Amino acid sequence: MSAPQVLVLAKAPEPGRVKTRLCPPCTPEQAARIAAAALADTLDTVAAATAGARILVVDGDRPAPAGWARLAQRGGPLSDRLANAFADTRLVADHCGTAAATLLIGMDTPQLTAAHLDAAVGLLGTADGPDAVLGPADDGGWWALGLREPGHAEALRAIPTSTAHTGRLTLAALRQRGLRVHLLPRLRDVDTAADAHAVAALCPPGSRFAVAVDADVPSAAAVGR
Repeated sequence: MSAPQVLVLAKAPEPGRVKTRLCPPCTPEQAARIAAAALADTLDTVAAATAGARILVVDGDRPAPAGWARLAQRGGPLSDRLANAFADTRLVADHCGTAAATLLIGMDTPQLTAAHLDAAVGLLGTADGPDAVLGPADDGGWWALGLREPGHAEALRAIPTSTAHTGRLTLAALRQRGLRVHLLPRLRDVDTAADAHAVAALCPPGSRFAVAVDADVPSAAAVGR
């Protein structure tokens, strides 16, 4: 079995298009810098982790790092773009056309470590491992979804995204397909200014995200003055 591939679903960090829930207290330009830092740290973490292939699935004009493949997001609603990301990367680029086990993450958990990813990839790459791995997020969504057979991502099309129930509904949909699902550690997404400060505290002090939050996200005390 080849090592599972890792997809990073991302949006080009352009002002007014990313991290809009940070505004206020941030300006659109500050929010875009926060998003750029989160994405850069996430890509570095994936580069340091085990993967059969690394693919940036991007909305907008953002190049992939050297050694990565790049794929444009396809579809309107996020649920369709998620399912299409799995579908469009389903076949390994070899002569057998074998379906590749796939782990998909986003750009909203820059506290993510290579150890998190190696554990998920290891589970998917083990012959007797689970059929799927799912990383729940504190806000009710999920930060990672890994599938031994990417075709099961079709279940995502019927699940509403960005709700307090998205993770629970995703888990139920996978189990309804008869999949054995392993739950990964719970992580906090960065949506609000409070999230940004909480997540930055979990990142290495010199990380791009921690530095950007310190520079561009006012604290609650500063906003109240």
